Amino acid sequence: MIAIVGGGRMGRSLASVLSEAGERVVLWSRREASGAVTDAIAGAQTVLLAVPDDVLDPLARELASGEVVGADQVVLHLSGVHDRRILAPLGETGASLGSLHPLQTISEPGQAGARWRGAYAAIEGDTLALEEAERLCGLLGLVPVRLPEGAKVAYHAGAVVASNYVVVLAEVAARIAEAGGVPREAADRMYLPLLRGAAENLQRQLPADALTGPIRRGDAATVRRHLSVLGEPERTLYAQLGLRALALARGGGLSQAAAEEIERLLRNRAGVTGPQS
Repeated sequence: MIAIVGGGRMGRSLASVLSEAGERVVLWSRREASGAVTDAIAGAQTVLLAVPDDVLDPLARELASGEVVGADQVVLHLSGVHDRRILAPLGETGASLGSLHPLQTISEPGQAGARWRGAYAAIEGDTLALEEAERLCGLLGLVPVRLPEGAKVAYHAGAVVASNYVVVLAEVAARIAEAGGVPREAADRMYLPLLRGAAENLQRQLPADALTGPIRRGDAATVRRHLSVLGEPERTLYAQLGLRALALARGGGLSQAAAEEIERLLRNRAGVTGPQS
């Protein structure tokens, strides 16, 4: 039996997909439960803690004091930034501790089966916890990646850049277009196919090969025109991201002369200082 603690989107998504895969699942939610959480996890082979990060430590303490977690159980939390150490209060129980973080956004539980299929998941923890996490990933359609100790925070920072900040960049792109005269209702939608195309390119190619656009082509004149119409803070953001794009373009074979001209533009026109990383 799998006990899932937490009735939010993640908990309900896990319960739905694992049930469809043939697992016996008990879902416990503090807002909806008639009994204690300790009752819900009693007898479960695996316990999944699908709760907010700030609840993990007090929940682990509650479970430890309830004396219902034992050495024959696996306890996994779903946090992206925390590793097994957040479950330290359960250490003396002998249970195998770890984490499993699906690297995919889920806004509706009904999307989970399709959205998780082929997506990646970060897993870490004790040996048995890792084995159970890999088994669950197989049922969920996820591709498990074992993280070394201490890698979780950097992994999660990368996830925020790849997901949350792409949304932010889409909003910035729409705002720039609107400032130039494009109707906002069009600006909000017109770049979405471009985002999908870029993501599809990255499925098949390394970033240096997937990069397109004026910096990749060495088109300094276009970069100059872009900088001339941007206000702050968009101009600085364009330049900072442009320097990262330039590093990729250099790796993809951009000529030294073209790269140096574009670098001068990005630094001098946008006030970016310091060595290129």
